[in-house]
Amino acid sequence: MDHEKKRTDSRRRTGGKPQQSNRNMRDMLNKLERKLSDSIVPESLTDLNSFERKLVHRHFDHNALYETRTYRNGDSYTLHVYPVGNIESFAQEKAEESRTTGEPVDLPAMGSYERYLVHNILKDVNGIETLSHGEGRDRHIQIISKKFGRGLRKIAKKIRLM
Repeated sequence: MDHEKKRTDSRRRTGGKPQQSNRNMRDMLNKLERKLSDSIVPESLTDLNSFERKLVHRHFDHNALYETRTYRNGDSYTLHVYPVGNIESFAQEKAEESRTTGEPVDLPAMGSYERYLVHNILKDVNGIETLSHGEGRDRHIQIISKKFGRGLRKIAKKIRLM
């Protein structure tokens, strides 16, 4: 009798089909993780209700390789899942390429948050400078190798002060 009451309560809270909706969410989250596992492009999810968005945020909150952001446009919401770990690896790889060759490296066009991540990741890398170029959807980052890097500039500044 007690078991029957618990099952009825869970149906009332979740709209009648708790196991099916949980399975659908798990399947969707697993598919999303597979898509993002080797990509630098974020995934966008629309048509989720507030409960589903919260579940997606919770799922990715404990994983430093991903970051979630929800954007509102009028009455609709879009949830973006960013593969931060892959973006970081990609940016560091391209920075090393620029430093090794001495040539500027252009990254593909990115959204504003992705560009922010790349700038933030590479800001403390000696011998590298990042600049954004382009307009709108074509805006991208160019990684430039600096011959002397930021460390030497600081030393030169200190010498001038003395």
